[in-house]
Amino acid sequence: MDTQNRTALVLEGGGYRGIFTAGVIDVLMERGLGGEYASVWGTSAGAMNAVNVKSRQIGRTMRIMLAFRDDRRFMSFMSLAKTGDLASGEFIYDEVQNKLDPCDYDEFFDNPIELYAVATDVVFGTAAYLSVRSKEDLLAVRASASLPVVSRMVEFGGHRYLDGGTSDSVAFEAALGLDSAAGILPEGYIPADRAIVVLTRDRTYQKTSSSQRIAIRSHLYDDYPYYLEALRTRHTRYNEQRKRLWQLEEEGRILVIAPDKPVEVSVNEHDGAPLLDLYLQGRRQTEARLAEIDEFLHPVENN
Repeated sequence: MDTQNRTALVLEGGGYRGIFTAGVIDVLMERGLGGEYASVWGTSAGAMNAVNVKSRQIGRTMRIMLAFRDDRRFMSFMSLAKTGDLASGEFIYDEVQNKLDPCDYDEFFDNPIELYAVATDVVFGTAAYLSVRSKEDLLAVRASASLPVVSRMVEFGGHRYLDGGTSDSVAFEAALGLDSAAGILPEGYIPADRAIVVLTRDRTYQKTSSSQRIAIRSHLYDDYPYYLEALRTRHTRYNEQRKRLWQLEEEGRILVIAPDKPVEVSVNEHDGAPLLDLYLQGRRQTEARLAEIDEFLHPVENN
């Protein structure tokens, strides 16, 4: 790894909207771009996509989302009633992960890219950037993707975690080692010089407070005042974070890939047609920008 040219890949979450990201990363892997990432950072569904970047499994995210989109064991109220999780942890992180469409663990552990799953520490209400280096560490990915109200808290390393999107939806500031990062950087982490950031919302999107109201009104987290505050302020922090993202893009430190129109796919979409369309949008946009991406990844070689 060239320590003078460290690039991070940062992936936003968004449930099934992550199939846009799948289209992006599949094209990058097919074209051999990004093999030199120093690190990949994923929040929620972005963390699940990040696993497939590290294991170099082209098409795996797309296959899983389309194959199991209407399987009640994957994401359903039946699963919520039976397991306490809308997205069944046992089915996703064991049955699918290890048997039905298994992760290539040999490739995963052979790949030197550092993987960080972003979760929210429920006690402190702050972002945690969890390093994934072993099979046991994959619990951090589950923590990152555990949505409030419809998921149980995940205990990992002596902490309780839920969805990383509450504290840091797009962890580019952590990846670049900026003081504005929402949490404490992992010990020993060497910040990237630049980052490719894949969003699952278009550039005009503005988050509102409505998405957090159910979690706040559920009273499930009344014993966690810092987490409640993180829920209350999420929309404001998210919108401000996007402003900083655009500024860094103007400065040339970040290359942003985002849907070119508002995304209609829901977090728990079950219709295959819009999912496939969103995947293809990600592919088309990435293919159209390959020269730009290559120049961004290899600034010395291209100058």
